[in-house]
Amino acid sequence: MNRLIANTLIYALMVLVLLSIPAMAQNPATKPAPNVTDPNSNRSPNPATASRVVVNRDGEQWIGTWATAPQPFILGSLQTFRNQSLRLIVHTSAGGTKVRIKISNTYGDWPLLIGGAHIARRTAAAEIDPRSDRMLKFQTKSSTTVAAGLMVVSDPVEMDVPALSDLAVSLFLPQRTEAKTSHSMAKQTSYVSPETGDSTAAVNFPVAKTIHSWPFLTGVDVEASPGAAAIVAFGSSLTDGDGTTADTNGRWPDVLAERLQKGAGRKTEIGVLNEGIIGNRLLHDSPKGADNPFGAGLGQAGLARFERDVLAQAGVRYVIVGLGINDILFPAFPFTPPNEKVSAEDIISGYRQLIARSHRNGVRVIATTNPPFENSAFEGLVTAFYTSEREAIRQKVNDWIRSSGEFDGMVDLDAVLRDPSHPTQLLPAYDSGDHLHPNNAGCIAEGNAVPLALFEGH
Repeated sequence: MNRLIANTLIYALMVLVLLSIPAMAQNPATKPAPNVTDPNSNRSPNPATASRVVVNRDGEQWIGTWATAPQPFILGSLQTFRNQSLRLIVHTSAGGTKVRIKISNTYGDWPLLIGGAHIARRTAAAEIDPRSDRMLKFQTKSSTTVAAGLMVVSDPVEMDVPALSDLAVSLFLPQRTEAKTSHSMAKQTSYVSPETGDSTAAVNFPVAKTIHSWPFLTGVDVEASPGAAAIVAFGSSLTDGDGTTADTNGRWPDVLAERLQKGAGRKTEIGVLNEGIIGNRLLHDSPKGADNPFGAGLGQAGLARFERDVLAQAGVRYVIVGLGINDILFPAFPFTPPNEKVSAEDIISGYRQLIARSHRNGVRVIATTNPPFENSAFEGLVTAFYTSEREAIRQKVNDWIRSSGEFDGMVDLDAVLRDPSHPTQLLPAYDSGDHLHPNNAGCIAEGNAVPLALFEGH
């Protein structure tokens, strides 16, 4: 935790994967999920309906191969661009021969002008393979304006997209643009050009600075056969990869994606989408008090963002839920309102809502148990998260996940990560140093613990 704070306020925030009360469970507070613009029409369908699997006239369908959750910016970290290009690096899960991207202005106050966009296979750092470079268009045009609160999907282009490969998505921002919609913890180095105009097609991208966030870009889809599917990992910083080494693709969903690609049969046509947000809670938005140093940056409650970040994903058939621990821990922060203290029953009620909504949309729900947190703290704000009361809530929630049978499957990450000799603590070999987030070795253990049989017969 101290490590993250020393770098930036964003990384400080990552140190907690927290969540809280269900009063917000039925209040999709903050903005509603944005509409998704259909690249083949002028309609903007509801995000929930966008998740339904649609097979085109060629017998193919779209699935997500990479995704990230949009967040409001974290206080003190707002990035501004002008007459610059971004080269954003993302790592695919499933492969395909056609590709499209999603650009989000979910939390913007003004229309977002994209002056140009390209996609290519990344070779090294900010460089691309010129043979793979493709211009992206939107409604047949090379530029697009994304209205505040909405998102757009590019027109598809033919391109060989290998599984488990790095893509470079380049966006040109001709006007002064504030990145009020971004993903703060990319754990991936991306690149920003000088203020010299459109560099989206440059093979050797001119680099003025590097960033470790993903502004505006929220998804990459590929065309696949009708039997393909997508898995959404829906969680907090434990899902987002806090504790892992940057530029290693060491998050547990990355490990799962690699296992699926190396497995036999149709599992190679299953995409894995990481929709984790640092500090995210199941039942409440980022605390709204003026003393919250992160502002709205911890995101909307899981219940509020579920449609946008899960049900609206292309080809989604499975969701792995990793929210709950922050609901238990967040009341330790001085800026969390007292009425956001939660019980085990509150969290279970939230889970049941996710289960019902998933099943209505034909999506199977897989739960993960909440890992131990003894000795974790947050420098300057919380000396110790662990109390016997919070531990009792964690144990009760985990017992329900293991025994209720209400989920379609369960992965016991608590059992994977805990120290057998001291089960309220992380195993030292898996501890990233903050006693809450697993390191790369811990994430490998988590990813290996997911039974691939859960994804058969989709």
